[in-house]
Order: sequence, then C-alpha cells, then structure tokens
Amino acid sequence: MAPTISNEILLAATKEFATPLYVYDEERIRYQYATLSRAFNKLDVNIFYACKALSNINVLRIFQQLGAGIDCVSLNEVQFALRAGFDPAKIIFTPNSVSIEDYVEARSLQVNINIDNLHILKQFGELYGNTYPVVVRINPHILAGGNIKISTGHIDSKFGISIDQAEQILDIVTETGVVVKGLHLHTGSEIKEVEVFLNGLNLILELSKKFKDLDIIDLGGGFKVPYKPNETGVNIQELGTTLSEKITAFEASQHKKIQVWFEPGKYLVSEAGYFLTKATILKENPTRSFVGVDSGFNHLIRPMFYDAYHIIQNISNPNGALKTYNVVGNICETDTFAWDRELNEVRPGDILCFKNAGAYGFEMSSRFNSRVRPAEVLVNKNGIQLIRRRETLEDLLEGQVL
Repeated sequence: MAPTISNEILLAATKEFATPLYVYDEERIRYQYATLSRAFNKLDVNIFYACKALSNINVLRIFQQLGAGIDCVSLNEVQFALRAGFDPAKIIFTPNSVSIEDYVEARSLQVNINIDNLHILKQFGELYGNTYPVVVRINPHILAGGNIKISTGHIDSKFGISIDQAEQILDIVTETGVVVKGLHLHTGSEIKEVEVFLNGLNLILELSKKFKDLDIIDLGGGFKVPYKPNETGVNIQELGTTLSEKITAFEASQHKKIQVWFEPGKYLVSEAGYFLTKATILKENPTRSFVGVDSGFNHLIRPMFYDAYHIIQNISNPNGALKTYNVVGNICETDTFAWDRELNEVRPGDILCFKNAGAYGFEMSSRFNSRVRPAEVLVNKNGIQLIRRRETLEDLLEGQVL
C-alpha cells in the first residue's frame, strides 16, 4: 500500500511551522520512484525527474540518492541539479524559446542537450559539428493531456520540431555534421491511455531509422495521477509491459540496442505533497456558504489556472457533519479553490488539507498582493524537517531600490 502522512503529523507540522504550509512525504517519493522503476525493469531505462514540478534542492537530493537523472528546463534548474550532486551526464537541459547562448552555457556544463528548434539545431551544429551529440525534440502532432494548457504535442503547440520537418533535421545533420543521439517527444500531462504512449512510440521508432547514430528514445512523461475520489491513474505496469514488447521487437529488427529515457515529474511528487491552510472566516449569502482560508492562488494556482481538482479535507474536525461550501482564498481576485464541496463542518481555525499538492504547487507560487510564500517541510524517518522557511516582509523588499 502506498504510504501516506497521518492527520496527526500534518496537524503537528502546522503547530510548529504555521499555515499556509507545504508538506512532502519522502517515503512516498521513494515509493513512486520504485514503482516506476519496476514497471520498466525489462528495458534499458533512465528515469530523469522533471524538476519543474518541485525544485526544492532537498527534494532533488532524494532523487540523486535514488540514482535518478534530472530533467531541467532552465539554466538555473541545471545549477540546482549540480548543487544537489547530480553528475552532468545525468542531467538533461530541455528548454524552450531560449537563445543559442543558453545552449552554449549548457554545453560548457557538459550536460545532455535537448533541442526543439531548427534554427538552434543549425546554429549548434555550426558551432560544434560532431563533437557534442544532442537529442532532438519532435512534435508528433498528437493531441493528448488532461487540459489544452498541458497538451504539448499537438500540431499547433510551440514545443518540438514538427514531425513533418524531419527531412530538414536530416539536412542540418548533413550540412553541419551535428550528431543526433536521441529523439524526444512529450505529448502532454495527465495522460491515462496506454495507446497515446504507443502511438508516440511508433512514430518515434519509425523516424529513428533515419538517424544512424541514434541509440536513445526519450518518451517524456505525463503519466496520469488520480486527483478526484475513485479516479485511477495510468496503469504503469501495463504500460511498462507493452512498451517493453514493442522496443524489444524493434531492437531485434534493427539489430541495435536502444536506451529509453523518461522524464516524469508529477507522477513522482504529486501524491507526496499536502497543502495545509487555516479557515479564517465563514460567510453566508443567499446562495452559498463560503469558507475563507489564509491562502489563495498565489500559493496554489492549479484550480484557477487548469480547473484542477484537489481533494480537500477538514483534518481538524474529521467527524463533523457534512456541509457544502465554496472554499475561497484571500487574494483580491476570484480565487475559488472549490465550488459546492462537501466538507466536514468547518469552524474558524480549522485546518484544511489539499491532497496531491506536491507538483506545481509551491513551484508555481507567487508574491501576488504582496503576500509572502509559505514554508515547505519534509517528513521522513527523522521527523518533520524545515526545507524552506516562510518568507517575510524583508524578503518582499529585497532587491527593490529604496
């Protein structure tokens, strides 16, 4: 059974570090990584944690200890990874819409480079020729994902080089000598259907035949995580079995070995995270009962940005009578976390817990309305450990010309 953090520990964390508060379960992170590793154990697989989901360096160190690689979308994330102890060979730099200067810097750091732009690929090839092999990101023209905002492989997406431009990639290889060691695709996030991954795999395997130096297939991430009650995620065991069969058959037909890369983020940390808020006010109007909390979309924007659903529980009064509320934040904008949500009766001061808050929670937080960002803590065998302190007014003022 997947590990979870008890309400008693969560409440103890709020007493020590106040609310709002992000809490992460190290045991659950390790469990998710082990589950994913087992699912693909018949393949030569490298798992690179997509650290844009949660980049606290203390979390990155967990994955480094586990032997994972790390997927970075900015040079600062690359620097985080290096400081967390990752070997450059275990780091992928997968940016979007950045200049050639960023790629030159990444090359100086000796990390893996993933290029998704024809002009950048040509510039890189002209600079380095065949001396620094790269991965190329392909847009497969597959519409997938739980929301159009997190669908990255459709024909109108900014991500990747269109699969229809494959010949132009090959022309650049011929002209500049740049070596393409791998092809990458990522169709989106919250993908449940095994068929979506298979469709992408079939496209990328067929295209790979055109690249004589290729020995890496990068299938990205995007594995569905259950958010709603009774919802199920992607069947990771079925996916592992099916992909293993396909890739093994391909290797036999091509008389070559393929290393498979994955870049999961949400799958590894989402269910390990809890966001804790305190009920500040109760408010009734003719149509609604509101619970106001000491947070807003400046701390958890997913419900407003993606219409994302998070299970919310009143962990201070778990046996109270059920009542229906709108759970709202304290930001001077419409920041409704949940509409018409049944909760155990909420009283001012009660602690509300948002489940599945480990991915894109703190990471997408801001200082909107000049409110400070919350603390983060990690729960492990050593107890409850502070891994980022709560911000202060002085933090908000830092850097301003006074």
